[in-house]
Amino acid sequence: MPDVVNTEQALAWNGPEGSHWARHQDRWNAVNEGFDEPLLDAAGISGDHRVLDVGCGSGQTTRLAALRVPRGHVLGLDLSGPMLTEARGRAEREGITNASFVQGDSQVYPFEEGSFDAAVSRYGVMFFADPVAAFGNVGRALRPGGRLAFVCPADATLNGWVAAMASLCDLLPVGDFGRPGLSGMFSLAAPDRIRDVLAAAGFTGIGIDRSRAYGTWGRGAEDAAAFLLGTGPGRHLMEQADAATRSHARRVLTDHLRAQEVADGTVRLLSTSWLVTADRPTDSSDGPWTNCSRSR
Repeated sequence: MPDVVNTEQALAWNGPEGSHWARHQDRWNAVNEGFDEPLLDAAGISGDHRVLDVGCGSGQTTRLAALRVPRGHVLGLDLSGPMLTEARGRAEREGITNASFVQGDSQVYPFEEGSFDAAVSRYGVMFFADPVAAFGNVGRALRPGGRLAFVCPADATLNGWVAAMASLCDLLPVGDFGRPGLSGMFSLAAPDRIRDVLAAAGFTGIGIDRSRAYGTWGRGAEDAAAFLLGTGPGRHLMEQADAATRSHARRVLTDHLRAQEVADGTVRLLSTSWLVTADRPTDSSDGPWTNCSRSR
């Protein structure tokens, strides 16, 4: 793998977190797939476009993008070796030949300047150590006039899975989890923060629209609770409690999720995200593009 500056993220996504997502890629897609079509529509890709999928994970959005550009090509880039293995295997089984996958850090990956018409990301852009440098590097990879489109979580209070975890606040050290502005998943939850970062990275035409979708979190309340507590945030919280408290927390979360079961018994939770678009300026000769890839 080329240079990596997001070392903590690389360790996580090549360790337990990446393995968890790779094993459960279908479940995570069931959680997040309601944002796939809005994201790809916003990117405006078609025909022979060259597309970059930032933080592609196990490749769902990469493969869907490839179907939209039958004469083009999609490159999926991610830090996680386990997830990229799943992405390559799924693309091969589905007969998708115009997608490829590479392991690397989007913040410093040595893209050829202007080599993509569009860049997309479904929840893959919130964890950069230096978001301005990272978005600048992605912008450099776009041709002048190229489009960036991504989805990131909005206010935590508008996301059903966060409300579910908050039901454990009397048992587990939930603390400030989900507060906008903190590093991690909700680092871009504030629209002004998104605008500031993208503008500093050289993008123009920034658009931020609220997008909402229900995702399937489990086959029932017990299954959904086990899945939530097996995610990175859930494991982190449970590891700080004793056995009796963990057992109690599981029961409380299961009871909370029973109210979210629908007619077929599955648990459906509403997610609220920002659908963000921005453009590399048509005339970017005076912008940061030629230097940002050297930010180390």
